[in-house]
Amino acid sequence: MKIDESVWSLFQQHLGYTDEEMKLFRENPRNEEILAKAAGLMNKTIIAEVVESHGCNSRHMVGDKFYFDAAGNLLTRLCPEKVCMYALGGLEKLVFGANELLYAGLDANKMAFKRTGCPDVGVRCGGFGHIVMELKVEDRP
Repeated sequence: MKIDESVWSLFQQHLGYTDEEMKLFRENPRNEEILAKAAGLMNKTIIAEVVESHGCNSRHMVGDKFYFDAAGNLLTRLCPEKVCMYALGGLEKLVFGANELLYAGLDANKMAFKRTGCPDVGVRCGGFGHIVMELKVEDRP
């Protein structure tokens, strides 16, 4: 799909690229493919829901949700007031995987391994607590 010059210009502004950097960016055919798909991904939300929780120092409970746009940005206004950095670290690879599946035109909800947990091993193993999160992708209303 051919990208309109206005889209290239907006993207250059968005990333703060110089003309030289934008030339390099445009020389990679993958980038045109990604930009062509970006509009369709704007209506997707990646959600990580806490499905198990015990002893979490940040008080994340079952049912808490962390919301990301399809580009992997945490949508903080939709998340709990406090978000544990260690929980986010556990989500990095899953959110990246969902993002890649979406760009490939595949159903990210069919990811085989879509659960992760924080690195705290819980009180029985010498830690404080532990949470498990499950990832899903939804269309925005």
